[in-house]
Amino acid sequence: MSEKYLLMYYPPRKDFTTNHTTEESDAVGRHFKYLKDLHEKKVVLMAGRIEDARFGIALLSVKNEKQAKEIMDNDPAVVSGVFKAELLPFMVALMR
Repeated sequence: MSEKYLLMYYPPRKDFTTNHTTEESDAVGRHFKYLKDLHEKKVVLMAGRIEDARFGIALLSVKNEKQAKEIMDNDPAVVSGVFKAELLPFMVALMR
């Protein structure tokens, strides 16, 4: 049985989507590929951001908190310091 965790991503500033450096853009590209690879492995159940981009999320299905933390700590946008991240245990009430 797997555990669920919500991974919250916070950009460095409010205008990040319209005002970012090439290095930040590259890190976000690597971040997307990282999440996409985990999605293909059925570890990331869903990922995205709210419309105004104040934060993004990834819902993880993992063996334990240690695995979830490793995923967060190895995310290229977190490693590069572009995004701050927060990991929260998530209790699914309904899921398709």
